[in-house]
Amino acid sequence: MVIYPAIDLRQGKCVRLIQGRLEHEMVFSDDPAAVARRWSDAGARWLHIVNLDGAFGQASANMQVLKEILAAVPTQIQFGGGLRDQESIRRALELGVARVVLGTAAVMEPALVESAVEIYGPERIMVGIDAKNGLVATHGWQSLSQLRAVELGGTMRSYGIERIVYTDISRDGMLTGPNVAGVQEMAFRTGLKVIASGGVSGLTDIRSLRMLEPYGVDGVIIGRALYTGDIELTDAIRVATNNGVGRE
Repeated sequence: MVIYPAIDLRQGKCVRLIQGRLEHEMVFSDDPAAVARRWSDAGARWLHIVNLDGAFGQASANMQVLKEILAAVPTQIQFGGGLRDQESIRRALELGVARVVLGTAAVMEPALVESAVEIYGPERIMVGIDAKNGLVATHGWQSLSQLRAVELGGTMRSYGIERIVYTDISRDGMLTGPNVAGVQEMAFRTGLKVIASGGVSGLTDIRSLRMLEPYGVDGVIIGRALYTGDIELTDAIRVATNNGVGRE
């Protein structure tokens, strides 16, 4: 199982939002490239980077920050937030990110997802499915649709998507533990490879998610717990890859 440290960008800074709410913003660094180096030096194979301003439809200098991160670390990067047309997808991939994550576009313009997979292949195009009570949220989690997350997952697979990020937004940033049952249902019912996100608070959570590897859960995103020190990245990587060995 792969551990993905999260770097959320807002107005050029590394922040965390609780349940995606702008009014609950915590700034952890004004130097995201230094944060990326920290996680890379600790052994991260991947980083999960989100342009929050893009997700909220706001302008910012975050694409320049992304360039700085790409220049600072050899770590592979998956990137999302506000990628809602072919031009923004192309631009992000040409900058050097390994994969892009499409979220709102999967709901509002699914044909864009299908064409992006045809152009770039399923290894470079992912979908982020963000859900609350099983229903899909869009536009930076500001809008809740009536579309069930598992249904969207099945549709995305039919369009050629092979891997998704699945986030329970009610748990994101709360340190209350991931929605293990929801992650398992998504993987089992859709056949997709799933990266779990939201609520990871300790090594026990990583062990619980690792038990779902046979269902297709092959990664977990960790955000706030890394920044608060509740989880040490080296321990998380050890637990994810070495049969649960690691310090509690």
